[in-house]
Amino acid sequence: MAELYPPIEPYDQGMLDVGDGHLVYWETCGNPDGKPAVMVHGGPGQGCVPNMRRMFDPERYRAVLFDQRGCGRSTPHASDPGTDLRHNTTEHLVADMELLREHLGVDRWLLTGGSWGTTLALVYAERHPHRVSEIMLSAISTTRRSEIDWLYRDVRRFFPEEWEQFRASAGTDRDGDIVGAYARLLGDPDPRVRYPAANAWRTWEDVVLSLEAKAVPAVYDGRPDDDLLAFVRLTAHYYAHAGWLEENAVIRDAGRLAGIPGVLIHGRRPVDTAWELARAWPGAELLVDDHSGHLGSDIKRTWMLNALDRFATR
Repeated sequence: MAELYPPIEPYDQGMLDVGDGHLVYWETCGNPDGKPAVMVHGGPGQGCVPNMRRMFDPERYRAVLFDQRGCGRSTPHASDPGTDLRHNTTEHLVADMELLREHLGVDRWLLTGGSWGTTLALVYAERHPHRVSEIMLSAISTTRRSEIDWLYRDVRRFFPEEWEQFRASAGTDRDGDIVGAYARLLGDPDPRVRYPAANAWRTWEDVVLSLEAKAVPAVYDGRPDDDLLAFVRLTAHYYAHAGWLEENAVIRDAGRLAGIPGVLIHGRRPVDTAWELARAWPGAELLVDDHSGHLGSDIKRTWMLNALDRFATR
């Protein structure tokens, strides 16, 4: 089993003015003269954490991490219901990444990330393929309506009682727009509305993940912290709009990635999106862990580190 690299601190960091009143936090670590790589975090709204730095060989990589609009150390924070999300869309985040690349003087960089970060990385790469050297992604998602429906509706066949509680907290009928309802509730200025909605959303996500062996359910009640409030609000905001992407657009446009070496790492449950993407992306390599789903695993971490080590020499 491959181990993460030792903990490391950034050698540079800052707040980038990306317009619309938003400042995006960024940091760089490792070797200033190393191979540029950018970590695209999940969520939406998860933010970066220190362990993400440890994916990169500090002798060979110049690793860039950043908090997407509205989360982590970026401002204004989506935990504040007064923060307007109109200028927080996939296209805005793609533009932020390109502005950050220019700000740091990077010509081409490797893209890596997981979950929602795979959608954002892929959309960026399809818009700017000449700026991407390699791609390594895990927990593949393309934010299609079908994927969102699986998470917030179809999984109810395994957990009917918990899903009814999730639906009831949204205040919709069984055929209503549950995700859209939560997006409205999570932006309500009244904490008596916002806090229970955030806890109900996070509880349901834990229920879905409980299908996996490594899941550790938590209890969510009382006042959620600001990071959780931003995470659930941004997730509902993005998923209510299916990422502002045409259905199947990410897979449809994967041919634009031809010539970019890519490694896709995914768990078996379910694997259809990753498989379809690999078929549409000429030359992409798909690695499937039969014993995991969305969450990480020892074997997936080993594959990720091995891919990054292999790409470091290109």
